[in-house]
Amino acid sequence: MLTADFDYHLPHELIASEPLAERSASRMLVLHRDSGKIEHRMFREIGEFVSREAGDMLVLNDTRVVPARYFTDHGHEVLRLEPITPTRWRCMVKPGKKFRVGDTVPIGEATGRVIEILEENGNRIIEFDRIVDESKHGHLALPHYMGRADQPADRERYQTVFARSEGSIAAPTAGLHFTPEVLNPLPHTFVTLHVGVGTFQPVKVADIADHKMHSEVYEVSETTAQAIQSAKRVIPVGTTALRTLETVARDHGRVIATQGSTDIFIYPGFAFQVAGGLLTNFHLPKSTLIMLVSAFAGKELTMQAYEEAIRERYRFFSYGDCLLIV
Repeated sequence: MLTADFDYHLPHELIASEPLAERSASRMLVLHRDSGKIEHRMFREIGEFVSREAGDMLVLNDTRVVPARYFTDHGHEVLRLEPITPTRWRCMVKPGKKFRVGDTVPIGEATGRVIEILEENGNRIIEFDRIVDESKHGHLALPHYMGRADQPADRERYQTVFARSEGSIAAPTAGLHFTPEVLNPLPHTFVTLHVGVGTFQPVKVADIADHKMHSEVYEVSETTAQAIQSAKRVIPVGTTALRTLETVARDHGRVIATQGSTDIFIYPGFAFQVAGGLLTNFHLPKSTLIMLVSAFAGKELTMQAYEEAIRERYRFFSYGDCLLIV
């Protein structure tokens, strides 16, 4: 199966670079897997498709996005991938030639030094002489396709209302549509998966079987495991929640309380053990995310839904509208 099989043309004006004034005002394309029927609804109507009485259970990712993007006093970019300690970071840097071993990395009051090159043009270990002031110098690493720097409003809007476990570089964007008023009446529980920089990485191989997925850390609580085991239909909110559940089920036979890391790559042919529905956003062409959706709904049906969304002028990507697959 080729990466090119998951390509589509998206008019640039359909990329949502700003959030709507109201979170729950998004549109929602509903795709019925059994019949291929498509409905055009509003996200606020999700309660018509998810109910406690039917034994449904939404599973949301409660990770919290941290300001992981920094700029040195020279204007060079440092993306903190992992704080090994408060002053020692594993980073992705740009341009790589400006971050050789021994080079200084001044960020405000703190001065770092490159102590190890992990990848020639990418990853570095940087040690700072003091803690970098995140509130003053940290930025959200908004996806490149938004074509803009982060703004103060993004601190709230590029964050779910239920975010509580810090550690993500990118938001679990399917959860951005929820308000407490919409979510609270619905049966729901939480997992945690910290979204890494790999979510931005394109698939560079021709044959998707040759693609190597990035690894991300997850956790499932006992409360969540019990809620999922007792549900008749589990509906992950976002690809991150789905990847977490399917990883645990693959490794343990069912969803149990556990933690670990996953590099699971889900594409057509995958045998789902947990997900009985999926709420997700519209994803980039040729991405691992549209491959996952195609695995769940079927490639042909998925591409038809995307074509319909484009015809109907849906808003795409992180701040865009959503797709509910039932």
